[in-house]
Amino acid sequence: METVIVYGSCYGTAKIYAETLAEQMKCKVLPYDKVKETDGYETIIYVGGLYAGGVRGMAKTVKKISTVKCKRFVVITVGLADPDDEKNVKNIRKAVLRQIPKPLADRTEFYHLRGGIDYEKLSFKHRMMMKMLYEQVKKQPVEEQDADTRAMIETYGQKVSFVDLACLDNIVKKLEG
Repeated sequence: METVIVYGSCYGTAKIYAETLAEQMKCKVLPYDKVKETDGYETIIYVGGLYAGGVRGMAKTVKKISTVKCKRFVVITVGLADPDDEKNVKNIRKAVLRQIPKPLADRTEFYHLRGGIDYEKLSFKHRMMMKMLYEQVKKQPVEEQDADTRAMIETYGQKVSFVDLACLDNIVKKLEG
């Protein structure tokens, strides 16, 4: 069964995970904007960074996927939100499923990983979005803040990485098992 890993990364974290996963699974890896067609692959793994309620490049990629020829579609999201928090996972999946056609969404497998942020490398648009979000959440009473909100307030403007390549070991076992 032919497998390809496609990734959408703006600042590099999703790319690191995708390339490491491809190395472990011994399969091809491509950035989403280099994918021409996916007909030769029965398994498509999409590794994408979470940005403003969507997954980078996913909408463009799923348009190229045949719901007949693709037997297995796997989405691995990479973001700042803690994937061990069920509320975060629910919100992420809801946002991702808006980008996937129903026939494909019904058989999509999900995995969620933590990425990182380096405020110095953010585009102007992303810097402004994060500033607005920061200004909004720091006004919340402490008792209403969740762990992710507190972490954002504490680390705002800094370089933070939650990348853990060892998390890929369990994903590889599930995908190959």
